[in-house]
Amino acid sequence: MRILVVEDEQKVANALREGLQGERYDVVVERTGEGAFFRITTERFDAILLDLTLPGRDGLEILKAMRDRGIKTPVLVLTARDTLQDRVAGLDAGADDYLVKPFAFTELLARVRALMRRGSAAEAPRLAAGDLDVHLITREVVRGGHRVDLTVREFELLEYLLRHQGQVVSRETLARDVWKETARTTPLDNVIDVHIARLRRKVDADQAAKLIHTVRGVGFVLREGEP
Repeated sequence: MRILVVEDEQKVANALREGLQGERYDVVVERTGEGAFFRITTERFDAILLDLTLPGRDGLEILKAMRDRGIKTPVLVLTARDTLQDRVAGLDAGADDYLVKPFAFTELLARVRALMRRGSAAEAPRLAAGDLDVHLITREVVRGGHRVDLTVREFELLEYLLRHQGQVVSRETLARDVWKETARTTPLDNVIDVHIARLRRKVDADQAAKLIHTVRGVGFVLREGEP
């Protein structure tokens, strides 16, 4: 599960990142309103932890703008603004929940889990491309009505490609976001190529329409039709 933490206080941001990563969440931190809004509109997150007082865009502005664009990602507001009027303003702007600083990390985790459940209920927990369906909860993969059996890593790789459908992703990006390898002295290119080849055989074998494509010299893209 991927969480965006929008917090300009470095100590708080670092503590949230370390704590959430310790619970096996994939965490991205942004410290400015403009940077946060750009990520929200160009990337996919399962939940957003949003401070209201930010350099650049204010948190309430971000909330209103993302909801106006139809972005339904669950948002937990984290702020020192604790008046009733502040709470009402945050909820009216589109927040799903509101937590006043300082707070206990255990309570934050409980609220994050509640947001995740709420988001799963609000959105169909599946990804699709053409006749390929991936069910995120059961981890079932179906292509053209036939079940496709994948390893854990193959499923993670396919899910990542589907979440970035139509976008070319590099081997470096896959190493960072799927393999979580950021400190290797040697690249994972060969390992990634082997997994892509296996995944392609399972997903695209005997299919007239290929979904997984190699963009020579750049990386890979999942899309209907040639890139």
